[in-house]
Amino acid sequence: MYQLVLLLFVGALFVAFSLVVAVRASGPEGGAESLVRARQSLTQLQTDLLAVDVVQRFSSADDYEFVASSAPADVNALFRRERKKIMLAWIKQIRRQIYDLLGFHLGAGRFYTQLSVRSELSLALDFGGLLLTCRALQMLVYFAGPLVAPRLVGATAATGLRICAISERALAFLTAPDTPIERSIAS
Repeated sequence: MYQLVLLLFVGALFVAFSLVVAVRASGPEGGAESLVRARQSLTQLQTDLLAVDVVQRFSSADDYEFVASSAPADVNALFRRERKKIMLAWIKQIRRQIYDLLGFHLGAGRFYTQLSVRSELSLALDFGGLLLTCRALQMLVYFAGPLVAPRLVGATAATGLRICAISERALAFLTAPDTPIERSIAS
């Protein structure tokens, strides 16, 4: 009798698990909201956060040298503290936008794109690497200041741009075609 109850319990768990998987796999997670959030994140990463001039400015020592040579010590210290806050906020924004893109790729992306297994694995490694790099960069900046790792800033931006390129292809169906569509109104 005990074995029958155990078998029925395991069977019920299996049926419940199968139903949960079937319901979750029935359609894209998040729907339109996930797509819009992913598109906005992609645009912000490409145009604001990972723009070449922004990344070069963060990794450049020119501002520090100028302030150190022409400003009093207290102004120099204030400049360094504020620059550190700005860089930490920049890294936080990158992480937030990357998490939005990751959510798209984990949820809705597989329903809208035709990525090969190799591309998906590469993308997963890029996401993981970027998030780890962002965390390492965040710790380095917090403890040692913004100038400590200019190569890591460049690596972060390069990986982010690779993810953006793949995500842009995945979200290409959301953009309007470049050619205007002529419409005729019949009366």
